[in-house]
Amino acid sequence: MRVGVPVAAVTTVAVVLRPAIVAASGKRSMGSSSVGSGAFTTIKETVSVEKEIKKSKFIAIAGPISTEQSAQLFLSQVRDPRATHNCWAYKIGDQHYRCSDDGEPSGTAGKPIQSAILSSGLDRVMVVVIRYFGGIKLGTGGLVRAYGGVTSDCLKAAPTCLVKSKVQMGVEVTFDLLGVLYNQLQSCQAEEIKEDYDTGKDGTAMVSFKVEFDQVEKLEDAIKSNCRRDLVFYKN
Repeated sequence: MRVGVPVAAVTTVAVVLRPAIVAASGKRSMGSSSVGSGAFTTIKETVSVEKEIKKSKFIAIAGPISTEQSAQLFLSQVRDPRATHNCWAYKIGDQHYRCSDDGEPSGTAGKPIQSAILSSGLDRVMVVVIRYFGGIKLGTGGLVRAYGGVTSDCLKAAPTCLVKSKVQMGVEVTFDLLGVLYNQLQSCQAEEIKEDYDTGKDGTAMVSFKVEFDQVEKLEDAIKSNCRRDLVFYKN
């Protein structure tokens, strides 16, 4: 079951993973969230999975997030105040992750949810597990298995995407090289291309643009090779 809950947008470009990463069944294979500097794997949309364990209902809701603020917003949108517990965990990057047991015995809910996220290889993701108590206590081990298991099932069911960061770049060229430069920018799918003619040099323009991090070196080499000039690139 998918839940249409809006979340804060990630200010990077998302590319749907191909069959090498997404299995034919549509379920993602486990792996590292980082495929290189400037990229990570996350889920494309909010997804939920429901399980009943000894008369208690567990509903795991996973969604993409980009900041701690978007995590808090996601939690406020999906939590159910009528439920017995609204336990959660999220991961943003390699160092920023949090979890909550929300009244369950310490370490039996938030930590298993967090462990399932870490094992999934996903990043910028939050999972909220809502529990409606059914009258039968599960015990410490039972709770760990329940919260961790429903989280793992939810993340396995989620469609994923590879998110690549963009690098802001600029290069100063003479007017006669603008056509060559633009051909190379288009071949590397550069975006937000702008020209500034106020360079203080006659017949020269500063061209700025954004390109995916893994295209930077390729683009620099192609521009230098085709322009046949010594060019200086600026990066932010």
